[in-house]
Amino acid sequence: MKKLKEYILEAEKSGRAIGHFNISNLETLRGIFGVAKKLDLPVIIGTAEGERKFIGTKQAVALVKSLREEYDYPIFLNADHTYSFEGVKECIDAGYDSVIFDAKGMSFEENVKITKKCVEYARSVNPNILVEAELGFIGSSSKVLDAIPEGVKISEEFLTKPEEAKRFVEETGVDMLAPAVGNIHGMLKGGVDPALNIKRIDEIKSAVNVPIVLHGASGNSAEDIKNAIKAGVSLIHINTEIRVAFRKALETELAEKKDEVAPYKYMDKAVMAVEQIVEDKLKLFNNLN
Repeated sequence: MKKLKEYILEAEKSGRAIGHFNISNLETLRGIFGVAKKLDLPVIIGTAEGERKFIGTKQAVALVKSLREEYDYPIFLNADHTYSFEGVKECIDAGYDSVIFDAKGMSFEENVKITKKCVEYARSVNPNILVEAELGFIGSSSKVLDAIPEGVKISEEFLTKPEEAKRFVEETGVDMLAPAVGNIHGMLKGGVDPALNIKRIDEIKSAVNVPIVLHGASGNSAEDIKNAIKAGVSLIHINTEIRVAFRKALETELAEKKDEVAPYKYMDKAVMAVEQIVEDKLKLFNNLN
């Protein structure tokens, strides 16, 4: 089986994007994996800090690796949004395939310093572990929002600048970059987020020699996502849409099966709801629509 980096670079060259979907339980993982396998597409499972606390860092590794080994299938695990070097180190030591250092609230210089430290540690443990970093602030929670998150500014002058992106990548040696390009974490009520700045994505991609990652893609239009991929995005994160679909379906099934107490007997619709979101996204990311 090829390495994660090879799959990402293949997607980049062919004008596609790898789907990254977060989980916080086994049911969501089952739904994501089942669709990826049906479509025969590589997939990345993400667990951010809160999700890792619930599932268990080592337990998440065991779950994903068991699927990869049993089915000989390219399913990978990413430590999403990790806010310290110690947290990144824990995930690298546990066996994650990739890690993200999120310098939320830190200066450019501090971001460079810690990201570089993360890269150096990953290389010392396993050169195949990918390190991603964020440059710019797009919020920090995957939930349904009443308004754009506090501190997030999506007008052009506040987005990640190409020259800063170039300097950041050169100084850190990071494998992937997640810039602020009009995207926001979470999803606005009504399900429609502000338009992405496609021009800025193109400018950043022209300035750096690493894959570009789009975070917070829940709520972005299909047209925006297609244009973002054309501009250079090769990995896309979805979380909030899955959470919303899972909860709505679970509420419906619980109402229908009021006397059922076996969890696996009232999770069917929740898993199916996850499958539908993931299938729609993977087809969109891979030009299968």
